[in-house]
Amino acid sequence: MARPPALKLPEVLTEIRMSPSVFYHLRARGLPPRMIKLPNGEPRCRRADLDAWWAVCERDTSE
Repeated sequence: MARPPALKLPEVLTEIRMSPSVFYHLRARGLPPRMIKLPNGEPRCRRADLDAWWAVCERDTSE
């Protein structure tokens, strides 16, 4: 079974329409989507993690 693709940080930022500076500010507070680090040091975000993060954001703003 093929592994689902992991998105590069620029792809994540484009999809969530966020600047890198805001993303890193959220990251410092532990609030961005879960990221993994590849052996070469590049961050990636699994599609499932990004979708779960979106669901939490939508739920939190609808209350």
